[in-house]
Amino acid sequence: MNQYLLFFIALIPIVWLMISLGVLKMPGHKTTPITLLLTMILAAVVWKMPMLSVTTAFLEGSAMALWPIVLVIIAAVFTYNLSLHTGSMDVIKKMMTSITTDKRILILILAWGFGGFLEAIAGFGTAVAIPAGIMAALGFEPVFAAIICLIANTTPTAFGAIGLPVTSLAKLVNLGVEKLSFDVAILLFLFIVVVPFVLVILNEKSIKGIKGVFGITLASGLAFALPQIFVAKYMGAELPAVLGSVCSMAVTIIIAKVFYKEKTSKNGEMITLKQGFMAWLPFILVLVFIIGTSSLFPSIANVLSKVSTSVKIYHGAGAKAYTFSWIATPGTLIIMAAFIGGLLQGQKLGIIAKILVKTAKQMSKSAVTIVAIVALAKVMGYSGMIKSIAVVLVAVTGGFYPFISPIIGALGTFVTGSDTSANVLFGGLQVEAAKSLGVNQYWLAAANTCGATAGKMISPQSIAVATAATGLIGQEGKIFIKTLKFCLAYVAILGVMVYIGSLMM
Repeated sequence: MNQYLLFFIALIPIVWLMISLGVLKMPGHKTTPITLLLTMILAAVVWKMPMLSVTTAFLEGSAMALWPIVLVIIAAVFTYNLSLHTGSMDVIKKMMTSITTDKRILILILAWGFGGFLEAIAGFGTAVAIPAGIMAALGFEPVFAAIICLIANTTPTAFGAIGLPVTSLAKLVNLGVEKLSFDVAILLFLFIVVVPFVLVILNEKSIKGIKGVFGITLASGLAFALPQIFVAKYMGAELPAVLGSVCSMAVTIIIAKVFYKEKTSKNGEMITLKQGFMAWLPFILVLVFIIGTSSLFPSIANVLSKVSTSVKIYHGAGAKAYTFSWIATPGTLIIMAAFIGGLLQGQKLGIIAKILVKTAKQMSKSAVTIVAIVALAKVMGYSGMIKSIAVVLVAVTGGFYPFISPIIGALGTFVTGSDTSANVLFGGLQVEAAKSLGVNQYWLAAANTCGATAGKMISPQSIAVATAATGLIGQEGKIFIKTLKFCLAYVAILGVMVYIGSLMM
């Protein structure tokens, strides 16, 4: 069949998904199963994928969606719900307002700094679910909290989950991690500085919203961007976002305490160190557990990684066993941290377990959305549908391909919900395109990673996480429309940067 015809047919599920969410305002848990069924039919009829392969691709995607993605969402919301039950969230709110009552600065601390840190160490939705839930509890309008956290959760995803997207891409296409990390950091620098301004302006619905907080907003962005570039250049992919987000939070809080004293809460109620520590204990344990079992501590990580089960689910070309990591996965670690934290806060085991079960029921519709979208991505990938889209884009654009290379990365994240998956899907294509065009391979590989960060904010999977965390299940379309324009602007600016850079390298 003609490759151009295949290109347009392969776009049908993606176009339908965008129309159903953005125009028809269909809930995610209704439109994604329809899109999945449509994709499976097209894969079997047009791409001649055997039904066994179609079915097992669906099963592998479902397994991946449930473990670890749905698990980590349930874990994150469970931790939040437990904090509500124990009253810890009230203490956290008082602590936040003791730093500042200015919602613009709270956005910089929570959505930008704290969210970036969670993305850097865990990924898989924690950076959206936990900050969005806390912001909603602090009085932010839920839809706004979801949108803000989705937009903030863009640039940190490139080095998310201890650098997994970049390290995976480097291994896949045989590129040096340090050089690739540095190119990614260079491309993201402008966005890391600008995104905090966008978040602040959105809060006030006007560019005038930056008045009075320009300095702290600039400092918040630079404190993230500068350490990230330095660490990426000299240390590789694991720590850029970790240290960048920590520096950003620290700088923002210090400036707020020193120069914005008038913006602190005037209720006079003091929170003791012990009260504050106990309120944050489950979240502190989350960070300790995730960092302690990460690749930063290989002796621990290697032992826990052996507690796993590998199963060959997909049966077809390119089939590999899928590994279920039972302990060394963010969802399990967060649940363990929440249980231990809850017990130390004086809660009974049975009560904590009931909150977990209630949370799992609360997430059922979000689970349907995520299972469908990840299974869809697997079917599209294994059948060759995604390759059919990418090949035509390369052929049609020619020398202007670098301009659209970030769009391909964004497309990968839109479909899969993961920067890592977008790199696995399209990283090889970007490097081959670079070779054929005589363009720097590292630059286009970095463009794919950075483009994928743009697609993160409109991915149905990410939106499902945000709606679940803020109690907005069924309003995915509304959020998609509001984030789409930011995604388009982001990827267009990035495309210009990549194209100009390709001419200079």
